Amino acid sequence: KMDDDDDIPQLSSHTLAALQEFYLEQQQREGMKTSQGFNQYSIGSIEEDWQLSQFWYSDETASCLAKEAVLAAGKGGRIACVSAPSVYQKLKEQDGEDFSVCILEYDRRFSVYGEEFIFYDYNHPLDLPENLLPHSFDVVIADPPYLSEECLQKTAETIKYLTKGKILLCTGAVMEEQAAKHLGVKMCKFIPKHSRNLANEFRCYVNYASGLD
Repeated sequence: KMDDDDDIPQLSSHTLAALQEFYLEQQQREGMKTSQGFNQYSIGSIEEDWQLSQFWYSDETASCLAKEAVLAAGKGGRIACVSAPSVYQKLKEQDGEDFSVCILEYDRRFSVYGEEFIFYDYNHPLDLPENLLPHSFDVVIADPPYLSEECLQKTAETIKYLTKGKILLCTGAVMEEQAAKHLGVKMCKFIPKHSRNLANEFRCYVNYASGLD
């Protein structure tokens, strides 16, 4: 009779050690988060999920875009972040400022943000809660998850529904013509950076006089 243990795949001691180290690091990170009165809004508090095509902006870019959004929204303004969670997190760091913000996002981990979180799937661009009134946001910042015309076109429906007029779009440089076609936005000089380098050149597009030139 065969030994029952034979068909259990054995991890090498090296792999096991690496795994243990990984888990230990993870625990330490979690521990640090709680011990430092962890800021749930800081970038990196929710890790990127590449399977959802998530790529966080660098801290500097997120700050710059958040600042632009606040200026564009004006005093007491409303800002919608569509698939742009790192900008949302930056906006939340400026608590007490005179604006309000919502995050429309497919990744339900962001539901930790409570009522400001709206589950959003670009495949159903107008499947939005009733209390999200049309043209109720002073500015909409959007970063469609995929570089495809279909994704841009559907996200554009959502943006046009939400915005009173101002649009700040972040997407690949290759999308310039489609962005103009679907949203009437033009490329800015400002070049957004990500915390990890992406293969595709990324750009910002606006349809108003912004501070990004």
